[in-house]
Amino acid sequence: MPTINLRKYYPFLNEDYFVEVSDEIAEAFLLSTRQENNYHQRTYRHKAYFSLDRSDGIENSILHTEPSPEEILMQKVSLQQLYEALDHLPPIQARRVYAHYILGMNKVDIARAEGVNSSSVCDSVRKGVKNLRRYFEKKKWME
Repeated sequence: MPTINLRKYYPFLNEDYFVEVSDEIAEAFLLSTRQENNYHQRTYRHKAYFSLDRSDGIENSILHTEPSPEEILMQKVSLQQLYEALDHLPPIQARRVYAHYILGMNKVDIARAEGVNSSSVCDSVRKGVKNLRRYFEKKKWME
């Protein structure tokens, strides 16, 4: 049975720690070290220090951690406040602002769905956002 130094594989260890392992485990450690060295060598040779993200979300999912329970609660509270503010808008403005910002529809699609001119949807969304801003400023001032 081969003996390996765990300090070689776990850099956070401060002193040598020798362990006897089975042949399969020693082979796995050796294979992993070789693959890592090959990767670094290919990166160096091809000067591939840039991101190869294909916009499929893999890199973003690694970089962005899951939100904490506190952050999730804050998002829910802010969504509740947003829905409360939308309730204070006239129904047409509320519907159009919701469709544009929450559902992600563009203004032309909203106009087509409602059978109106796109300029009226643009004006309505702009006025709705202006009214929302006033509502939140007023609410902040009252607190």
